[in-house]
Amino acid sequence: MAQHFLLSTASRTLSLRQIYKAGEEAAYQTFCEMRWPETNGEAVCPRCGHDETYQITTRRKFKCKACAHQFSVTSGTIFASRKMDFVDLLAAICIIVNGAKGISMIQLSRDLDCQYKTAFVLAHKLREAMAQEVQTGEVLQGHVEIDGAYFGGHIRPENVKADRKDRRLKAHQTGKRRVVIAMRERVGRTLPFVSTNEGDGVALANENVCRMATMSADEASHWDMLHIGWAVDRVNHSECYSDHGKHTNLVESYFSRLRRMVSGQHHHVSPQYLHQYANHAAWLEDNRRFDNGELAHRLVANAMGAPVSRNWKGYWQRAA
Repeated sequence: MAQHFLLSTASRTLSLRQIYKAGEEAAYQTFCEMRWPETNGEAVCPRCGHDETYQITTRRKFKCKACAHQFSVTSGTIFASRKMDFVDLLAAICIIVNGAKGISMIQLSRDLDCQYKTAFVLAHKLREAMAQEVQTGEVLQGHVEIDGAYFGGHIRPENVKADRKDRRLKAHQTGKRRVVIAMRERVGRTLPFVSTNEGDGVALANENVCRMATMSADEASHWDMLHIGWAVDRVNHSECYSDHGKHTNLVESYFSRLRRMVSGQHHHVSPQYLHQYANHAAWLEDNRRFDNGELAHRLVANAMGAPVSRNWKGYWQRAA
């Protein structure tokens, strides 16, 4: 029997021991190379684009020879105003990409020896960086599977059976229940969205699926509208999970990862931030065949290319 890739040595090309053994300077150089890959890590002014700079070594900053603008490797990126050492940032990225189904913030804060608040914001910033690769704006092509899964809004039933209410009725809902609608190419990427109704997936498909594509869906009645725009394979899950090649197994695999992330690691996810966890799971699902060193470098590159986070920079100052 062939060994699974994730069990092989080839999937392990980066470790925390390597990161901390290489030290702070090596981690800093890694961030420089990901920020300015076209100049092999040599600083380029983010204001005027000039590639000749002075290096202020005492503060790890640069000064542009053309416009005299001072900047650092993280200026204007998602890590702007960071206080953690670069070796700790790289270690955090390694820990997060190693978590196939996510990692709890308490565990991350213990591993990095930092405050829970620091780990919470750092992880959300990295999820924003992942979303840059997931939410690209490109339409899905080929054969696309579509489905929805509900998260949150759990209503604890009464102990006495006679006192229990029908939790499926709208009148008994908490208002926190959300559905993640995912569209996944059979050979390609996963595109998730968060909504309040699974039927909204038809409008999302109209915006994000190529008209030349074909689709697969289950027997839910709201997917009937898909037949207007595409050739759609339908599978009745009450009878089977696959009907002569007609299935939604790949998108169900994504939901399996997301459910284990939410219920197994985080236990509770606010509807306000569910979209970030959905993008995190999609990024992990789409890149699952890469070794962890490649995943870490991809995430660093995404973070260095992402703008300052307006949602998470100064989050706890605003939330206090």
